[in-house]
Amino acid sequence: MSEKIVQLNEEVIKGQIKELVRGSVEETLNGLLEAEAENLTQASRYERSEERQGYRSGHYSRNLSTTSGDVTLNVPRLKGITFETAIIERYRRRESSVEEALIEMYLAGVSVRRVEDITEALWGSKVSPSTISELNKKAYINIEDWRNRPL
Repeated sequence: MSEKIVQLNEEVIKGQIKELVRGSVEETLNGLLEAEAENLTQASRYERSEERQGYRSGHYSRNLSTTSGDVTLNVPRLKGITFETAIIERYRRRESSVEEALIEMYLAGVSVRRVEDITEALWGSKVSPSTISELNKKAYINIEDWRNRPL
């Protein structure tokens, strides 16, 4: 009588949930970028108004590594005004929590090559050893400042 009627594959379910979260993060960020573009131009897409301050000129794609996985952002292009978003910093390719995790792993004694493998397992994309070294240089500057502070 204790036969299993329904069998669940946990790995498949975890993968589907992770993809659902990644997709919702991507959708939310793209929605925020669109709302920001509408706010800057003071008009929605294809809307004609007297208050309009710029014009749309399509989008360009940009990848961003987040703790939920890699997302593709469709950043609006504007004519007549510059689009500077408050959502992500210019030229930033990774979420700050991802960078913090990389620094913490290295400071905990995990080798650079091992960090590369861990990032691929966690976020689906490898981080190069040179990137990890650059992040650690920034961390060491802060550590040295703290060590040499006046007491």
